[in-house]
Amino acid sequence: MKLTFLGAAGEVTGSSYLIETGSVRFLVDCGMFQGGREADKKNRTAFKADPKTIDFVLLTHAHIDHSGLLPRLSAWGFRGPVYCTTATADLLQVMLKDSAYIQEKEVEWHNQTRRRNSQSAQELAPLYTVTQAEALLKQLHRIDYNVEINPHPSIRCCFRDAGHILGSAIIELWVKKEDGYKKIVFSGDLGQPGHPIVRDPAIIRHADVVLIESTYGNRLHRSMPETLDELVYAINDTLISKNGNIIIPAFTVGRTQDLLFLLIDLYRQGKLGEMAIYVDSPMAQAATEITLKHIALLDRESTEALQWMNSTTQKPRIHFVQDIEESMQLNHIKHGVIIISASGMCDAGRIKHHLKYNLSRPECSILITGFQAEGTLGRRLVDGAKQVKIFGQEIQVKASIYTIGGLSAHADQADLLNWLSHFEKVPEKIFVVHGELSNSQALADAIREKLHWNASIPEYLSVATL
Repeated sequence: MKLTFLGAAGEVTGSSYLIETGSVRFLVDCGMFQGGREADKKNRTAFKADPKTIDFVLLTHAHIDHSGLLPRLSAWGFRGPVYCTTATADLLQVMLKDSAYIQEKEVEWHNQTRRRNSQSAQELAPLYTVTQAEALLKQLHRIDYNVEINPHPSIRCCFRDAGHILGSAIIELWVKKEDGYKKIVFSGDLGQPGHPIVRDPAIIRHADVVLIESTYGNRLHRSMPETLDELVYAINDTLISKNGNIIIPAFTVGRTQDLLFLLIDLYRQGKLGEMAIYVDSPMAQAATEITLKHIALLDRESTEALQWMNSTTQKPRIHFVQDIEESMQLNHIKHGVIIISASGMCDAGRIKHHLKYNLSRPECSILITGFQAEGTLGRRLVDGAKQVKIFGQEIQVKASIYTIGGLSAHADQADLLNWLSHFEKVPEKIFVVHGELSNSQALADAIREKLHWNASIPEYLSVATL
């Protein structure tokens, strides 16, 4: 059996793993590469096996760095099923069509620019179209948590709650061999225990091979009480003391819903006063509605907050912004609002407009609440850039930049080690994936030092024989 690391090896994005047994060939995840100059090239050359020969796909969750190339896979000939949780399937109905729309618009803008500049090079085509995304959505097969399935006679698998975003899964995979089964566990993106909205990650106790993420494999998150104190300070200082605006780049699925829950809860506790919250992302509204549809998957605190919102008239004013004109009007508001918008790494979408109009204002604040990959605008802000280019215009960075790290939907090093420690027998192989190389190395070192297990970091496109 061969395992090929098609992405998320020495980097965070592009999660995709090809498994070939001789009788079956399938993928676990089919993610888009994001950030950096090589991302588009990697996305356009991502498939190292003919998509027509892929039997099925197992999908850990809906985030685009795990699911974003599925429509391209389908457009190039993949006709098999994509197995995922029911909540993930619901989210993909929104996310993949939105991703396709962005692909189409960005390529249209690129080609128009080349024509205006009289450049004669061949025009780009989008990675995939909305029509192709809609075709892929018909290939989704919905699976409940904790129910074992057989996508092939030689394969058994089960989806367990990963506690990362709504519907996210750890995948337990059993591959039949002559004398039984070899068990591989894909952690997917593991959530932080105690994180808002979702339940804590499921504990897995047995595996022969483990692929574990390492997004934050080199650090410990700030505690939730400290994180909330910083969030309260940043909001009150900006809205009340400085009379400015707060701009929050946020992933439309997961982080936006987390922030809404926390803002509601902090208001309910009296730690935040009256505030106007604008969620400027049609997809975020759809994702929030999907979250409310899956109340059974939410943790107790979130359920209680929803009950409070439904029973009181004095609550935060939350406005979901749909059309472009209303979004543009937000840029004329000079003080007193919280704007939550996508993309979470500031590289596309409406957030770039809000940053353009607020970054240069010292009375405003930018709250970074999620991971920022290398090469993204969000990463440059976190790293302290004094000037950034947005839509071709140089913008001075004078607003306060807060990195609210404790809100991460990813487990930190201690959480990852704790999750691994529940395995009752040392796995034969541990592959550390889905992390920038330094982060993966730090986690691999910690696994060796604290658990006394061997762990390796696969290279991009490397092949492991299991």
